[in-house]
Amino acid sequence: MNTNQNKSVEFEDLGVKEYQPAWDYQEQLMKNIIDTKIKNRDLPAEQHSTTPNHLLFVEHPHVYTLGKSGHEENMLAGLDKLKEIDATFVKVNRGGDITYHGYGQVVGYPILDLENFFTDIHLYMRNLEEVIIRTIAEYGIKGERSPGETGVWLDVGKPYARKMCAMGVKASRWVTLHGFALNVNTDMRYFEYIIPCGIKDKQVTSLKRELERELTPEEMEELKAKIRRHFADVFQAELIYK
Repeated sequence: MNTNQNKSVEFEDLGVKEYQPAWDYQEQLMKNIIDTKIKNRDLPAEQHSTTPNHLLFVEHPHVYTLGKSGHEENMLAGLDKLKEIDATFVKVNRGGDITYHGYGQVVGYPILDLENFFTDIHLYMRNLEEVIIRTIAEYGIKGERSPGETGVWLDVGKPYARKMCAMGVKASRWVTLHGFALNVNTDMRYFEYIIPCGIKDKQVTSLKRELERELTPEEMEELKAKIRRHFADVFQAELIYK
């Protein structure tokens, strides 16, 4: 366990960014943290450098990503269809199956050294879910966990259960990568070309669909602020704005 815990988290909103450059950026931030941890191993505790933590928000152009344990047959669109709908397909190193990212989503990538917080991946995932559950509660929406199915769901256990927020992460040396995708003003037609998260009998939804109205740009910024606030509360962290 890190005896010199750093609970500050540098926040950065990348705006609209293609998936691959955003992934590359995450990987670089992760490498920087791991490099520091490796150097610390050869030093006495009092000489250890603190490791930074990051939280990125981003909005991706249309892209489908397949996790390392996913099944390619859950991608229902071929290359011609992907070109027609102006979408790309990327295989990634996170957990989980296939998901969609696109305009109108809030995608969050925490790159945390969990030794600054707690060394428990299960708790980390539940905390991410808690952040979103608390956020959408402010809009009168009851988010829930579905046993065995990561993410934030509505009406769990009912025939019309549906997922509002997908999650998939990777961790190396207790440093996290990837994160969550909350559907807000998302064009839900793009989910018709996949079996979301490999789950055939469940639907997906968005804040727009549940509220029956689109969030304005100003409201979108307010939503992001709510996510940041709940993230800081749940992880007992201090957000620093770059």
